Amino acid sequence: MSQAAIQNRTFTTADTEFDVELRKVFKVFNHESVVRGVDLAIRRGEFFSILGPSGCGKTTTLRLIAGFETPSSGEVLIRGQLVNRVPPYRRPVNTVFQSYALFSHLTVWENIAFGLRLKKQSKAEVQIQVDEALKLVKMDGFAKRFPAQLSGGQQQRVALARALVNRPAVLLLDEPLGALDLKLRKEMQVELSTLHQELGLTFVMVTHDQEEAMSLSDRIAVMNQGNIEQIDSPERIYEHPKTPFVADFIGDTNLFHGKIEGFSADALWLITDNGLKIKAKPSNSGEALTSGSVVISVRPEKIRLSLSPFEYEANAFEGRLRTVMYLGTHVHYVVELASGDRLTVMQPSLSGELPGEDTPLYLMWDVNDCLALSMSGAR
Repeated sequence: MSQAAIQNRTFTTADTEFDVELRKVFKVFNHESVVRGVDLAIRRGEFFSILGPSGCGKTTTLRLIAGFETPSSGEVLIRGQLVNRVPPYRRPVNTVFQSYALFSHLTVWENIAFGLRLKKQSKAEVQIQVDEALKLVKMDGFAKRFPAQLSGGQQQRVALARALVNRPAVLLLDEPLGALDLKLRKEMQVELSTLHQELGLTFVMVTHDQEEAMSLSDRIAVMNQGNIEQIDSPERIYEHPKTPFVADFIGDTNLFHGKIEGFSADALWLITDNGLKIKAKPSNSGEALTSGSVVISVRPEKIRLSLSPFEYEANAFEGRLRTVMYLGTHVHYVVELASGDRLTVMQPSLSGELPGEDTPLYLMWDVNDCLALSMSGAR
């Protein structure tokens, strides 16, 4: 098929439950792979987030879906159709950028109408669709204003309206709230969630903000160095990380390096590099752990503190309080064990005086709250 034929064909929907699929997709820049064999299958109507640190390949992955980049190998499908060579304006997707990319010389109304006018729609159709989009994002009273006359949150709403007015099958969000302050970002998170529920569209968001991804997403893909480490629900990503990177990147955790000394069907006995003896449960990654080096993860909120010893044989240790920080709803402790390990502990704020630095404290955690991860999962 000629390039002209590809660009001018009408996009139809195949019979598939997935709106977006990536199959063994690689992207190479200057002989370096920034996306390495990515496999994704994003369901219709899902709020799906691609989460990872800067430079992990998440934005490039989004650009491959949008059509701004072409895969070096592999396949990109939208609603069952291969779109590797289909240009962005022929794909049933629209992108909302972190910078909003609004035209400063056009009014709010004209910004939203821009894409419709390019499609040669009638004035009546444009009027109806723009007005509907403005109402959808609660900006119908700002139609005649220019972007410079709007707050950051209002500009974000206009960018959303401009993307939604074209009625895409998939809305792509590239760090959509990154330019907003904390309070406004939280407000917009609620609005994005509400908008997704009302419209039923597929949202694909790229972000480095863990809380944002956890609070908004049906599922999350965690990326690291061009690879996807895990795809799962927010709860399973947090409670059951499959690799040391995911455990460390999502939320706070305490990590120990050690070796397996024994095992049973549902538990592992380990000794850390500093000599701590720990009992843990194996990861559900599918890899059987029976020997070798492991990383042990314990979330700060899973650790219990006491001024007196615990009557437990496993995962009970004595230490000294080194730092205490009152955070309102929680208290953040750093406790140093005799081994030299420093553990972060998060406890709900309770009435009463907080212990002072150098106070002897006892720590323990349940075996089910202690996860052993294979070192082979670390990249």
